[in-house]
Amino acid sequence: MEAAAARPVIRVAAICGSLRKASYNGGLLRAAAEVCEESIPGLRVDHVDISGLPLLNTDLETADGGFPPAVEAFRDKVRQADCFLFGSPEYNYSIATPLKNALDWASRGQNCWADKPAAIVSAGGGFGGGRSQYHLRQVGVFLDLHFINKPELAVKAFEQPPKFDSDGNLIDAQIRERIKQVLLSLQAFTLRLQKKD
Repeated sequence: MEAAAARPVIRVAAICGSLRKASYNGGLLRAAAEVCEESIPGLRVDHVDISGLPLLNTDLETADGGFPPAVEAFRDKVRQADCFLFGSPEYNYSIATPLKNALDWASRGQNCWADKPAAIVSAGGGFGGGRSQYHLRQVGVFLDLHFINKPELAVKAFEQPPKFDSDGNLIDAQIRERIKQVLLSLQAFTLRLQKKD
């Protein structure tokens, strides 16, 4: 019992590829944080804001391999995380620009993503952001990210009944339960990889 109580909390860095305040993908990540607080001991979701990152430009890097302050702060948060939860909107069949920019900045020099587990959720029209998820998985191969395979969550946000309110908050109980299953899978996978270290 004491060993279970002493087990450290797994820190999940939640990164949303949309910068819109009422983003449905942001709503999925907020719901994930709530689900962890309510019903998943040992897992904590922390939002990592990428809105202040400059567009990738290697001219902004210093001669000694340093980065602009906003990029350094972001890279520190990526390094400190045990795993990642991406909210990945789909733009033109692919990853949204803000998310790709964040992935690229944290891969410069020492790759901050390397050898860490991750999961993806998405919301949108058509395939619910599913195409962006597959592109993100492809990028993750180079970044040495280890994505969970199941379950997948791609929410068709514009189908009835409504899934989100006007502020982008998730209001669908079934999707909330599916988020819980994604988080439990990410938790189990993270613990499995940590045992191998």
